[in-house]
Amino acid sequence: MKIVFMGTPDFARTALEKIIEAGHEVVLVVTQPDKPKGRSGELQISDVKACALEHDIPVFQPVRIKEAEHVAYLKSIEADIYVVAAFGQILSQEILDIPKFGCVNIHASLLPKYRGAAPIQQAILDGEKVTGVTIMQMAAGMDTGDILIQREIPIDEEETGGGLFDKLSILGGELIVDALPLIEKGELIPVPQDEEKATKCGKLSKNMGKIDFCKDAKTIGNLVRGLNPWPSAFTSLDGKSFKIWKAKALSESSKGKEPGSIVSVSKDSFTVATGDGLLEITEVQLEGKKRMAVKDFLLGYKLEAGTKLG
Repeated sequence: MKIVFMGTPDFARTALEKIIEAGHEVVLVVTQPDKPKGRSGELQISDVKACALEHDIPVFQPVRIKEAEHVAYLKSIEADIYVVAAFGQILSQEILDIPKFGCVNIHASLLPKYRGAAPIQQAILDGEKVTGVTIMQMAAGMDTGDILIQREIPIDEEETGGGLFDKLSILGGELIVDALPLIEKGELIPVPQDEEKATKCGKLSKNMGKIDFCKDAKTIGNLVRGLNPWPSAFTSLDGKSFKIWKAKALSESSKGKEPGSIVSVSKDSFTVATGDGLLEITEVQLEGKKRMAVKDFLLGYKLEAGTKLG
């Protein structure tokens, strides 16, 4: 099939690469405009644009894709289907109706669960055991379209947001490649989403990472994993920002101990009391310092039982 691919970040790039490798003809790549980065303000291209340029695929970068002139341009491109993955703009119904087979979206959750911007991280934050990818026939609503095909994977107890992101980006690429010939043959039956089971998740923000030690150890452990590598979970130590990169809930009780207080310090870790249970911390980063294992951190910083975090 002739495909118009719409996407922007590295999650989408993986899918584009898989589609190209499978021999499909990508006639156009649509991605977000180049954006200035850092103090220099130098323009940075998206991961998807970089992939398109490597394969000599034409690139289109509209600021607002729903504008009439941009819709007219898309109509001039002969494509059978639009494949969308983390594009970053909402498509109008007029655009959704252009290609013969409509527009399909690669969504990193088992819809109708986790509609929205950060389904990968939210699954870990909520302590889910399983997640996956959905190929959805796009509709005007946010992730509300009919389900075409899904594939699930387990979430490891120590999985981070970054690690799960990588796994689901690969799974999404594999699943769309499997789905495309089935869509062309009419062998995928669209299944409406169950609205009663629908959940939503918003965008990630830096303040989401602030640790509330009054919460239970398991919830905090999920926060640490889910927000690794961005925006990261953090507290404070001696007035400085203190990022927690790796931690896990212990079975011991925290009864009688003040949430946020360090209970014990060993060679490789230290434990902190929470509102329910103890949290063992093994990787940290103090403001102005590099990320490091606790055993290395303790070589240059003295931590004692009773010290309060946050």
